[in-house]
Amino acid sequence: MSSLIIDDISMRFELPNGGAVQALQNVSLNLKSGELMSVLGPSGCGKTTLLNIVAGFLAPTEGKVILNDHVVTGPAAERGMVFQQGALFEWMNVRKNIAFGPDMAGKPAAETQEKVESLLQIVGLKDFADKMIYELSGGMQQRVALARCLANDPDVILMDEPLGALDALTREKMQGLVLKLWKETGKTIILITHSVEEALLLGERLVVMAPRPGRIHKEYNLPFAEMGVGQDLRMVKKEKKFGEVREEILTMIWDMEEEIMGRQEEVA
Repeated sequence: MSSLIIDDISMRFELPNGGAVQALQNVSLNLKSGELMSVLGPSGCGKTTLLNIVAGFLAPTEGKVILNDHVVTGPAAERGMVFQQGALFEWMNVRKNIAFGPDMAGKPAAETQEKVESLLQIVGLKDFADKMIYELSGGMQQRVALARCLANDPDVILMDEPLGALDALTREKMQGLVLKLWKETGKTIILITHSVEEALLLGERLVVMAPRPGRIHKEYNLPFAEMGVGQDLRMVKKEKKFGEVREEILTMIWDMEEEIMGRQEEVA
């Protein structure tokens, strides 16, 4: 069983004027294989910085990330990233985008083709395999991004606001797809979002972060992701418990934002 350990991570950015920003301070989390965790918090709480450290794009000032008993020292195929914008190759069609990772890793062509065809079916793009990326809607492009990530068979999937640019209806459909992929693949997933509802729907664990410095404020264990697998997500949102937790978290984040605004007024 693979595990992901975020061990006492702190991140300090030095500024050109001689100042510094403490983006993260003493963040620790332990994820078991197959867990789905959403991370939520006001702007400036270090959500994306934390994700970039786990991905290996940034080296923390203090602490370490351990995956499968190895310290993370940089990007690797064991950690797949899905960005808000798909970061897809516009000059390739859908099938070639999905096959890119296995092709670069030198996987046998027949094996790659079989995997790509399977993923096209899973993400609902079987009829669009030969389309160019610019011919697809935003939702379809994110489906390609998910499939391309899964093609590399990572242990951990990292999602940075992957559905933030989508319209409401497409976003709800994609939330259902994320839950479906989570259950079918058994991957460990960390998802960053600004949407409280999305964090509740897509996090069997939900972490609320506080800003300045970025740190864990509160953690929840929730039933809604499990309930939402194969179900109408609008029915999940009607659950009494869903509404109660949503209001609690909204109030929590609102209070944080008010505190930040108060500090800025004092400085001004």
